[in-house]
Amino acid sequence: MFIICKSTVANSAVLETRGLPKRFFGRVLVLPRSGSVGLWARIFLEVQLLRYLATLMPFVLLVFISGEVALTVTQSPVIMLFVIAVMEFRILRMSKAARLKLVDADEAARRLDMLAFRARACLRQIAARRGIAQGDLHLVIEQSDFARVSPLTLVSVQTDQPEPHLLALDPEDRAILQAGLFDAELTERDLLDVNLRDETYLRDIVQDARGVSAHARLAAWMDRKAAS
Repeated sequence: MFIICKSTVANSAVLETRGLPKRFFGRVLVLPRSGSVGLWARIFLEVQLLRYLATLMPFVLLVFISGEVALTVTQSPVIMLFVIAVMEFRILRMSKAARLKLVDADEAARRLDMLAFRARACLRQIAARRGIAQGDLHLVIEQSDFARVSPLTLVSVQTDQPEPHLLALDPEDRAILQAGLFDAELTERDLLDVNLRDETYLRDIVQDARGVSAHARLAAWMDRKAAS
């Protein structure tokens, strides 16, 4: 899971938006300020050009192994197109029939209910500790549609006040999301299975800031006072 906000993204210009929810996959490339090699590799896997180049690399190597074979292959672009198609639609993705077998409708609904419950709890905590009292907070959870590799989940908190934008999350806000969204009972893979089944890869859970209880705001105020 990669939490997206101004402090975690190097190319922060991609965070600008005129409407909610802000989408990322297939539209902009998000570059982390820091992260593991695995995170960087997984993000670059989303870049279509890089995937195509990696898929066609064996054909480049053929030039050094056997010039005659390489000439035969490169003169038949259908072979290269076939290899790309296999990579894109059979290795990285699943057929519709296979996706429907991942999870049944009742279990999918249960997982989405659990996600919504957890997401709104996180939003209430963030609203309380930041003193947000009006407008809607959107917890936007977007996943890649690649089925056969590690899930890549982009999480952001977006708001419509005073205008549509992504909330600048501090380390405490990000810790709330890290601890509150996914665990052994509901993993990123569990959500991806539901998204693959529904062919819906963006989940937008909304919490009205006015619905945050006075008790939660008082508790957040006491935590801030104790910390200071």
